[in-house]
Amino acid sequence: MDKKVELIAAGDGDNLRVSACPPQAPGPGELRIRHEAIGVNFIDIYQRIGLYPLPLPAVLGVEGAGVIEAVGPEVGDIQVGDRVAYTGIPGAYAATRLLPAWRAIKLPDDISTRIAAASFLRGLTAHMLLTRTYPVKRGETLLIHAAAGGLGTVLTLWAKSLGCIVIGTAGSSGKADIARANGVDHVVVGREADIVLEIGRLTKGRGVDFAIDGIGGEMLRKTLGCVRRFGTVASIGQAAGPIPPVSVEELGPTRSLSLARPSVMAYAAEQETYHLAAKAVIAAIRQGIMPEPGGEYSLSEAAQAQTDLESGQTAGSLVLVP
Repeated sequence: MDKKVELIAAGDGDNLRVSACPPQAPGPGELRIRHEAIGVNFIDIYQRIGLYPLPLPAVLGVEGAGVIEAVGPEVGDIQVGDRVAYTGIPGAYAATRLLPAWRAIKLPDDISTRIAAASFLRGLTAHMLLTRTYPVKRGETLLIHAAAGGLGTVLTLWAKSLGCIVIGTAGSSGKADIARANGVDHVVVGREADIVLEIGRLTKGRGVDFAIDGIGGEMLRKTLGCVRRFGTVASIGQAAGPIPPVSVEELGPTRSLSLARPSVMAYAAEQETYHLAAKAVIAAIRQGIMPEPGGEYSLSEAAQAQTDLESGQTAGSLVLVP
């Protein structure tokens, strides 16, 4: 019998339960995918702990890739046997699932389902940040926190392909080495580093043009001090915990900063944007911007995968294999 992993109550990984998952018949405009790989992301953890609550019981996971094994009425050019990837909709922690047909992106023969499953959410996030939140220009300087992580790696490689200078942060010397290997120009190492002082030194007092902060907690306030006047900060997560309130006075008028809180789920819900960004992600995979996953777990090990991601023990992206 096929399996799925359900969240039965908000909280820790013990609330994830493995249960039977009989295949469902797709309705109009739907298809059924059999997963070959499923991406593991921080949004899964945020949904598990109730920060982004879902109706319970819920199947977590917002991206995956595999083979279409059933197609409902009113579906266009997707056929049984097609290899596809998708992102932006919960329900991926399962051997099979139903999916709105417009979410399914056909995969070229040269792109594996394994790398696609680990790439689409991060790829759409990078596309959103670097083209809409702050359209970066060649020669601009970016600050990317957790530069050795899954999203940090993608952002670094993508930004470098656009001709940007990247300053990254890393929690250890080992992760700093990974960040440098991925092209980060300067790395600020250590969780207790004086990041404002270091960024000021590296930019000769000017500050970076664009900072991307998925750390949260007290880090966001520090990040605001790293950006030039009229620069932009994107707050995209809170791996270190809740973000204290930020007053308008901390943004301006002296600093004249823009603070964005963009949602990749909202970005992926725009159908035209989704397909445009998906094409860019496929191109980025071909350019080597999306590296192979850094870790692989069985579907039944979903709780352990989340624990390892949350603790910072992993580098790169993670996938579950049914």
